[in-house]
Order: sequence, then C-alpha cells, then structure tokens
Amino acid sequence: MANRFVLNETSYHGAGAIKEIAPEAKARGFSKAFVCSDPDLIKFGVTQKVLDILDNAGLAYEVYSEIKPNPTIENVQTGVEAYKKSGADYLIAIGGGSSMDTAKAIGIIIENPEFEDVRSLEGVAPTKKKSVPIFAVPTTAGTAAEVTINYVITDAEKNRKMVCVDPKDIPVVAFVDPEMMASMPKGLTAATGMDALTHAIEGYITAGAWELSDMFHLKAIEIIARSLRNAVANTPEGRADMALGQYIAGMGFSNVGLGIVHSMAHPLGALYDTPHGVANAIILPTVMEYNAEATGDKYKYIAQAMGVQGTENMSQEEYRKAAINAVRQLSEDVGIPKDLKEIVKAEDIPFLAQSAYDDACRPGNPKETSVEDITKLYQSLI
Repeated sequence: MANRFVLNETSYHGAGAIKEIAPEAKARGFSKAFVCSDPDLIKFGVTQKVLDILDNAGLAYEVYSEIKPNPTIENVQTGVEAYKKSGADYLIAIGGGSSMDTAKAIGIIIENPEFEDVRSLEGVAPTKKKSVPIFAVPTTAGTAAEVTINYVITDAEKNRKMVCVDPKDIPVVAFVDPEMMASMPKGLTAATGMDALTHAIEGYITAGAWELSDMFHLKAIEIIARSLRNAVANTPEGRADMALGQYIAGMGFSNVGLGIVHSMAHPLGALYDTPHGVANAIILPTVMEYNAEATGDKYKYIAQAMGVQGTENMSQEEYRKAAINAVRQLSEDVGIPKDLKEIVKAEDIPFLAQSAYDDACRPGNPKETSVEDITKLYQSLI
C-alpha cells in the first residue's frame, strides 16, 4: 500500500514572513481577500499587522470575525454567506486553529456547495473540488492548522466536535512568522505548545506512522521540549523555535493521524469549552501510560528527544517511564493543571467516553480500545 504525504505548496518561515503575503497574492493574480480572524486578535491589533501589509500593497479585503474559540456550524454557514457577498477570490486565515478551521470549511463549501449543511463534511467527505485558495497566518504555536488537511467544527446542538479530513482544504501558502505569536499570553503559549507536543507524540506512535512521518515527529518533539519553556517566558528564540517545531509536527500528524488523547480532548471542548491544548496536555501522560505496551521501543526515542540522558542503559520499563515523566515535568513547568477535576463532571463521563470512542482520531490509536477503557481513563483523571 502506498503512503500519501500532503504538504503546503509554499511556506515562509521566520521573523517578517508575513511580508511575503502581498507578493504571493499579486503573483497569483488574486483581487480581494476574505480575511478570517477572531475578535480578540482584531481587538489587540494582531490582525492589523496583516491588514497593514494589504493596505500598503493596495490589495482589497473584507474581514470576517464571527468566529468562536471552538468554531460552530453557524460560524461556518454565516461565513459562507458573507464570502458569497464579498466578491473575494481567496481567503486569509489569521489566528489559531479556530480561524483556520473556519476558513477551511468556508473554502471547501464555496467550491462544494452540496456540503453546505456542514455536518456532511465530518470524517473523510467525498468533496470533488479544491478549497478556495487559503493563505494561512498562525498566531499560536500549536495547532499547525496551516499545514494540515484536518479541521474541527463544533456541532453545538449535539455538544460534539466534528473532525473533518480533506486534502483539498490544505492552505496553499503558510506564513509562519514568530513575531505574530509574540503577543500570546503565557497560558495560551503553554496550552498551544503542549498541543503541538501531543501532535508530535501521538503522530509518532499512531497506527499509521512510518519512517517519513517518524522523522518529522521526533524532530518536533526535540524542538518543542527544548523551547516551550523559553516560549512561555516570551524569549524571541523560544518563540521562533516553537513556531518551527509545531509546524514540523503538523507536517507529520496531518498525514498519519493521531489517537485517543485527541479523541478524549475533543468532547471536553464541545461540552465545556475547555481549551484544546489544555485538555490534550492533561490527558497525554495518562494515555501514554495506557498505550505503552503497544509502542515497541518508541518511548526510548521519545525520551531521548525530550532530553532524557542514559536511555541506552535503561530497560524497556525504565525508558517508558522516563518518557512519560519528561512529558509530565514539561507540562508542570509551563503551568498546566495536573488533572480534570475542575473540568469534568462525573455524570458526564458516559457521554464523553462514547463521544471519544466515536471520534475520528480514535482508530489511529496504537492500542485497541473500548468505551469502557476510555471511561476508566477519564475516571482516573478526576
């Protein structure tokens, strides 16, 4: 069986990368941008950095900001109608996963209107046409939505998140500029950074992993482990490293899948509006323990990438424990809560466990699981 790998057509990295937006738009003959960005980024002037570039280049645009932290079907449908009226011919997504996921869904529906109900996009939808071209400008170092073929939309009526996987939605150009991430508060930096680490670790041990994806994931773990603490301290070097590390993780997991850390995190975002990175960070070490027996010697290399010394002289049990402890220590160092006691209500666990089992990420888990297993994992965290 052939292994498919999908990446951006073009990407720019480093301080000042957003300056390439205007030349790229002009070279592609685009006339008007539909800019998707959330209200907070607009309020604090982050979005304006890109709008200034468009203004200075004489490029037309319209801003759409009806985007929630966990974007809903309604956000997408309202955006589709606004896009139709705008006269735009490309999208610019500025923000974290929420802005980019919204832009992806809008772009796909504009070109594939038979999916305008949004719900029919869940899973691997049989879309026929590529999305409206998307320029992606991440403002967080975590989701890597600028390089993935995935997006997540919340079905508010059913209190669940829909994971959509479509190679036709990948942004054509990504502008990964650490200066766009400098205004992130410590808590958000920590949460999105741990989200990126979760992508790298789950992608490395997922059932679909192979040699090419392993290369990306191990490098991402190494970069994130050495730089997240500095990024939380807001050093330029830490920001730059995290911008790269999370992107590399995205290059990998987008192509091979994830596991039940994400399956368990998604219902928490849908039911409680829990920040996705926080949910992942809390769940990750516990699920790593659960999955350990199905990972061969991979935890040795995770431990090495996390900076653990002496792994060559460790037993399998020792290096697996060392990898998990290194993840726990990083999470603690950047201020992530240790458990879900302040988030999950015991009476909701049956619903959460079933939702997690039904989630599109669950089949990628390296160990076969069940609703009962997931129930016990949630219970162990409260």
